[in-house]
Amino acid sequence: MTTVDQSFENLQSGSESLTLAKRIELCIASLDSLNAAAGDWVHAAIAAKGIEGTPFVAEDMLTGPAVVMRQLQLSLQTLRRLENGQDPRLPGSPEQLANGQVSIPVFPTSGFWDGLTFMGLSASVRMQPGVSSANIFGERSRGRLDEVRNDSADGIAAVLGAGNVSSIPATDSLNKMLFDRKRVILKFNPVNDYLAPIFSRAFEPFVSAGLLQIVTGGAKVGSEIIGHDAVDEVHITGSTKTHDAIVWGSDPEDAARRKRENDPLFAKPVTSELGNVTPWIIVPGKYSRRELASQAEHIAASITNNASFNCLATKLIVTWENWPQREEFLNLLQKYLDQTPDRPAYYPGAVERFARFAGQSATDRVKLPWTLLADQKIADRPELFHEESFVCVCAETQLPAKSPVSFVDTAIEFVNDQVFGTLCASITFPGDFRRSESDAVERALSRLKYGSVCINQWSGLAYGLISPPWGAYPGSTLADVKSGIGNVHNTYLLDDVEKTVLQGPLVNFPKPIWFPSHAQSPVVARRLLGFFHQPSVLRLPALFAAALRG
Repeated sequence: MTTVDQSFENLQSGSESLTLAKRIELCIASLDSLNAAAGDWVHAAIAAKGIEGTPFVAEDMLTGPAVVMRQLQLSLQTLRRLENGQDPRLPGSPEQLANGQVSIPVFPTSGFWDGLTFMGLSASVRMQPGVSSANIFGERSRGRLDEVRNDSADGIAAVLGAGNVSSIPATDSLNKMLFDRKRVILKFNPVNDYLAPIFSRAFEPFVSAGLLQIVTGGAKVGSEIIGHDAVDEVHITGSTKTHDAIVWGSDPEDAARRKRENDPLFAKPVTSELGNVTPWIIVPGKYSRRELASQAEHIAASITNNASFNCLATKLIVTWENWPQREEFLNLLQKYLDQTPDRPAYYPGAVERFARFAGQSATDRVKLPWTLLADQKIADRPELFHEESFVCVCAETQLPAKSPVSFVDTAIEFVNDQVFGTLCASITFPGDFRRSESDAVERALSRLKYGSVCINQWSGLAYGLISPPWGAYPGSTLADVKSGIGNVHNTYLLDDVEKTVLQGPLVNFPKPIWFPSHAQSPVVARRLLGFFHQPSVLRLPALFAAALRG
């Protein structure tokens, strides 16, 4: 019997009972098993990426077990509320915006001192038109909550895990098991399949309960899994190319015909989180040197994190051609990139993608240089705007406009209509602009067609905070999938979501631990992991002390 066949047999032989009490028990047990495996998880990841002893070692703590620990804790809160016959408890009251949409706060959450550990940050979810503050958990979403409350397992989901960020396979699988009541067969991407035995220990309670099976292998194993009769649905984190090969087939002519005729080769439900040419719009205005430097370092960190192998790495900076501080800003950004050590380009195909998108050959095939391409035009280099490079190259483009206000409108139209992807975007507003041009700010936030819109902050935060929904802007189809269909995380179980809006200051205090220049980031990351394992006010002084030494 093959590993895949045995995995399906293990899932199908499990109990059909999946009560809220059982899921709560599994979360509690997994907090401890995950904590026990976290050290091995992190050590394996940093060894595989070749970053031992570098400023980047905190990354895989924060984007690995820490994110998953936070997800388990937030999921526990919601499951306990549902078990008590209550709806999820939002961390604030809904607000009706001027355009009639409802905005719901989702961060800071309750019980984790988020207002202190993530000082100055907040996030809200804008619901789709038609949702009122009275029916957030009313008739429109009651079915969703009733489904989560159901006491029985509901089929098998195949999760095709991402190869870049180690928490993604875990968070996707937990969403399926805890909230969709699915049994999960998780196939690791070959890039990070070294984590499979560690995941088996970290999530042993789910494995023992017959809810989770973990397998490794390449495309052939993936095809075997998703084509298995026992699989009811599939979730993919990867590229649009992978998605389309699954749904429409790998033969270009046949796939094109199938799209035209709406005749998918793969007929099971498919949800996805796919690529993005992630833009960061800089609204012109007068920034202090400190503000300008802080925003430059934010963008540098977003480029260099995980060697830029992130669908949310900044790939396009949009500026106004008449902005007096443009050159100063780009010089600061280049300075921070130059100060950040190069790191191994561990993801397959990186050298070839670098040559294509940077327009130059790599002199070192192990470590690629952080590359900022200023003043790029879409007519000259369309690939920088239309394709996700998934490598350490970021372009900057200047747009003409009559004024800063008209620039904002022009920039929004440009990224919506001419830049690939609908997953996430960032926009920096000068303080005086936000105060004097509030209508233009609100218009920008309303018009941006991205699943997460982040003000003055990197969209990696919207992913890592877990309580906001994470996924593409709604409206994609299998034939035109853009950055994907559906969302994950979303621990308040909100339906009819349009986008998350996350905001923070121009200058964060204390220094963000995701900045490579943070001197204490490994210490802070370890303490934050311990805090998420066992949240306690007694742990906060040591956490703050390390954070302030950054």
